[in-house]
Amino acid sequence: MTPKHKPLVIKGCRQCGKTFSATAFAEANYEYVVGINFIEQPELCRAFEGSLKIDDIIMYLSTMLDINTRFVPGRTCIILDEIQECPQARTALKFFCIDGRYDVIATGSLLGVSGYNEDKPVSIPIGYETQIDMYPLDFEEFLWANGISEEVFQLLRHNLENRIPVPTPIHLRMKELLLRYLIVGGMPEAVNIYLDTKQMNQVLLAQRGIVNGYRDDMLKYAPKELKSKIRESFDSIPKQLRREYKKFQYSIVRTGATSARYAGAVQWIEDAAIIRRAYNVSITELPLDGNAIDSEYKVYMADIGLLISMLEDETQADILMGNLHTYKGAIFENLMADFLGKSGKKLYYYHKETGLEVDFLLRIQGECVLVECKAQTGNAKSAKTILKHPEKYHVRHAIKLGDYNIGQEGPMLTLPLYLGFMLPSVKFEE
Repeated sequence: MTPKHKPLVIKGCRQCGKTFSATAFAEANYEYVVGINFIEQPELCRAFEGSLKIDDIIMYLSTMLDINTRFVPGRTCIILDEIQECPQARTALKFFCIDGRYDVIATGSLLGVSGYNEDKPVSIPIGYETQIDMYPLDFEEFLWANGISEEVFQLLRHNLENRIPVPTPIHLRMKELLLRYLIVGGMPEAVNIYLDTKQMNQVLLAQRGIVNGYRDDMLKYAPKELKSKIRESFDSIPKQLRREYKKFQYSIVRTGATSARYAGAVQWIEDAAIIRRAYNVSITELPLDGNAIDSEYKVYMADIGLLISMLEDETQADILMGNLHTYKGAIFENLMADFLGKSGKKLYYYHKETGLEVDFLLRIQGECVLVECKAQTGNAKSAKTILKHPEKYHVRHAIKLGDYNIGQEGPMLTLPLYLGFMLPSVKFEE
């Protein structure tokens, strides 16, 4: 008897690889794969409009699909791609789960946003599906794609754990690949174009196509009263990050804009997995989420490459040549948000009107750790001030990333920026 599996629902931003991954997995693990895309084949929604008995659904689909399509219990995986276009198919996942004869993988790009398919409310089968979030490629996966071997990763992990500088040839190669990741990011289409052609102008065209697709979704699917506010809020992100204190301000979106009118717009973009928010905390103590200030946050693009594509054309060359000037802080902060967000971490920072500001806070080994991100080098004044007063701030360790190699300065661990993706695995001596 084949064990029952709950239908798997893969959520994530558009074009992050959901369909490719689902199809590759199914083809490697099932004898038969039935793929349905509700955007390309909207007529197939009719199979879910009447009875939701599995036998009836399979009967209808078998009459509408290719004659060679096979539905064999225990041996067929059904992929329901862009399931948000067919709300009744989402409801049917409960009955696929109860029936248990066919494994189902569903993918969707706008499953978490408000206002989608308002005229066709969907009944989400709570308890009858397993949801996972998919992100664009992270930096580690980008390194895999560029041929970095497991031996190199083992060396990096070993040196990080033992606080040993990375050998110069590897250090320089990793710095070079980091700059390329800044430009390319992790959207699969952009990465493939980079790997195949090394032509950054073609990468940029692909990225801007993705960003324009996001803008189209905002106008097509968002609630009517939020459409323009969502677009304005999204387009303001590069300007928001340009400021010294990068707290999201509605007045930058539009003169006279207020939280009451625009907060829902930012929430919609976040729910679409396009951005991530980092929340200011009132004190540098755990739990970070419990100490977060809901009304005070920064907004970062979920993929660093898409942020770069929203800037002027010459930015790619500026990054490679180190000519970023005042904006470099924004780019490298967003890079760290990319690293942490793609590892599944929520984002927090610390800012006080007295001038204290720390880029990110992380829970590591049951304590609050400060994380400072420098485009080149810097003395991390705020972090040092906080470390000098453990009786007040209850912080014992900090990490400073920048144009460094691995090193230790008292309670401050210094790391090269490219090791930012390994932050969740950092360990401190007890």
